[in-house]
Amino acid sequence: MSGGMKMYGKHRLPGRLFIVEGIDGSGKSTQLMLLQKWLVSEGYVTSFSEWNSSPLVRDVTKRGKKKQMLTPMTFSLIHATDFADRIEHGIIPPLKAGAVVLADRYIYTAFARDVVRGVSPKWVRDLYAFAVKPTVAFYFRTPLDVAMKRILGGRDAIKYYEAGMDIGLSDDIEESFRLFQSRIIDEYEKMVDEFGLVAIDATRSIEEQQTEVRKIVSEALTGTKKSKVRRWLDLASLAKGSRK
Repeated sequence: MSGGMKMYGKHRLPGRLFIVEGIDGSGKSTQLMLLQKWLVSEGYVTSFSEWNSSPLVRDVTKRGKKKQMLTPMTFSLIHATDFADRIEHGIIPPLKAGAVVLADRYIYTAFARDVVRGVSPKWVRDLYAFAVKPTVAFYFRTPLDVAMKRILGGRDAIKYYEAGMDIGLSDDIEESFRLFQSRIIDEYEKMVDEFGLVAIDATRSIEEQQTEVRKIVSEALTGTKKSKVRRWLDLASLAKGSRK
């Protein structure tokens, strides 16, 4: 196990943080959505956060992608800024209030993508040293062919950066996507041991995966309060009002 584990201290906040990771087409977002519905039905106050969603950098990222002018290092720093903003406003406050926070992608996405783009593994890990350690980090392990079928069957086109076209792996977008995502899988596999990611076999049925996820989450939630959680959502909406 490498030194990465020591960097991200366990948080002492009353809430719990569950995150999902995996390549595009792994089905992780579906599993997180089902988990959220179940937690709400069980009486838990939940909050959701997703990768690259901070209003602080959304427009910059969009413009940079459109003009295809983002270098690997710029990409890395933009995502770190996005993450820092979301940690401060969307992850720490609900954790402080005792809520269950669910995140679609976390620091491990950066550790996989940025490193494949040529950024130093140590540098990118140091960059995210402020991150809160998740209660459980799920990694949805998916063979590349399965992910490719899901991606190509479910949407119009693969995007330039999603296919890693910026690092010149292939002129063919589908081939570039295949090469880029297979390298990302390699990085995720290394992180299973480094960070104790909980690997879920994402080739099984949605129901089987969800059953396993709920069992693990239930065990991690033992002793967590349900209805007594302070309604941080009201506080969050007040805070949003004051930030406008």
